[in-house]
Amino acid sequence: MLLLFETPAGFALFKVLDEGKLSKVEDLGKEFSSPDSARKVVKLKAFSKFENTSEALESVTKIIESSTSKGLRKFLRANCDGETLAVADSKLGNAIKDKLKIECVHNNAVMELMRGVRSQLTELISGLATQDLAPMSLGLSHSLSRYKLKFSPDKVDTMIIQAIGLLDDLDKELNTYAMRVREWYGWHFPELAKIVQDNILYARSVKLMGSRDNAAKLDFSEILPEEVEAELKEAAVISMGSDVSDVDLMNIKELCDQVLSLAEYRAQLYDYLKNRMNTIAPNLTALVGELVGARLIAHGGSLLNLAKQPGSTVQILGAEKALFRALKTKHATPKYGLLYHASLVGQAPPKMKGKMSRSLAAKAALTIRYDALGDGQDDSMGLENRLKLEARLRNLEGKELGRSAGSAKGKPKIEAYDKDRKKGAGGLITPAKTYNPSADAILGQTPNSTARKVEEEEPAKEAPVTGQEKKEKKKKKRSEEETAVPSDRNGTAEQDGEGEAKKEKKKKKKHQAESDGVQNDAENADEGGKKKKKRKHAEAVEGDEYETPSKKKEKKKKKKTEG
Repeated sequence: MLLLFETPAGFALFKVLDEGKLSKVEDLGKEFSSPDSARKVVKLKAFSKFENTSEALESVTKIIESSTSKGLRKFLRANCDGETLAVADSKLGNAIKDKLKIECVHNNAVMELMRGVRSQLTELISGLATQDLAPMSLGLSHSLSRYKLKFSPDKVDTMIIQAIGLLDDLDKELNTYAMRVREWYGWHFPELAKIVQDNILYARSVKLMGSRDNAAKLDFSEILPEEVEAELKEAAVISMGSDVSDVDLMNIKELCDQVLSLAEYRAQLYDYLKNRMNTIAPNLTALVGELVGARLIAHGGSLLNLAKQPGSTVQILGAEKALFRALKTKHATPKYGLLYHASLVGQAPPKMKGKMSRSLAAKAALTIRYDALGDGQDDSMGLENRLKLEARLRNLEGKELGRSAGSAKGKPKIEAYDKDRKKGAGGLITPAKTYNPSADAILGQTPNSTARKVEEEEPAKEAPVTGQEKKEKKKKKRSEEETAVPSDRNGTAEQDGEGEAKKEKKKKKKHQAESDGVQNDAENADEGGKKKKKRKHAEAVEGDEYETPSKKKEKKKKKKTEG
């Protein structure tokens, strides 16, 4: 049996001298306790040295991927005729068996054997010193790390961080210098600030014109449109500005030169930043643009650090102060940070900006990871995600329009009202039962008692009657009482006596009521007279109140003359 062992210097093949010891896995580690005992178990048969670092990197990469390199295949064909090969990886063993038809073994005994060989490697391989093995291992591990991360000078994002910082500083300086030129030259020609709005065109016009007296003689066609040029020349003739000396104009022109040179350098820097972004993060650039992508990288520290952040963090990068203030005051957290300046978020309606920023942050996190750790160098993933987000934006806008119109199709649905239909249900409920008066339960009452109740209720409902009607009703009652005959003629004498006493009482009550009525009529007549006097007095007072001031004055004059 042969053992394949990989080292930073090359591949080594060891011959297993005593295969019986492999059956005792627990005792196999003791066999490699010393170099002499290790030599009794395995012996170096062949060694394939790596010629350079690139070959070593290629071979190690292939082994990590469980495949064989060209040099390893040659080495095994030359030294493994009819032998069984012990390998550290079962997938690598399958690849060797398929391509080279060599039987491969991988088990616990083989792994224990590998551990023992590694502990005595410098003693088993002659010419490989410990001080040489350590630098080789370090160099190969660094090369392997660079290869796996696709490390190259073109992928250094430090230049992007410095470039976007310088670009922001240049914008501030340009604005400051341009405002100073406008303010300084405004004393001489104040109307020019309203005619030419752009700072760069303003500086070019001032540099070319100098004094406003020269405006009529000069040609501004290369700088300004015809309409603006004509307006400038008209304003220069009737300008209200003060005169300035030649020295002042010279200094103003020098400041204009500074503004123009800064603007030119800013344009060059923007082109440089655009190229670097397309090289380092092409997918992120295609999704959010060069400036927003560069600001995200600068805010995250590096492209790799930004790739470790989740989409929710990418969404609010740049709004940390607002986030912590909202958490402290228990208000709503911000929906976007630097991503607010992306074109996709800017195109969205105000109510949909939060949703679009969340979707854009999720896609941006994917593109950042692909740019930082992926193999591809094109922007296909970024363009694909941008198309998806644009489709989502159109979908959101369509839903908003549908809601405002009444339904998704734009036509509101009008349903007939049905009182017996439940809300949100398809079936009809049973209609309400009508009132059944015949089912009422009535307590037992005599017809006489009901008749009395009706008679008692009717007078209460009637309107107030006059004195004559009262007398007529009393006469009717008397005639009814006289005609009323007791139904029981066989009654006792006591009952007759009681009836006569009741009649006498009724007569006395009637006489008293009549006398009381006469007194009440007299009192009412007195009260009526008093009320009439009071009304006349109130009307006289009201008349005095409603009299005009002229009438009052006339009355006062009459009183004076009479007096």
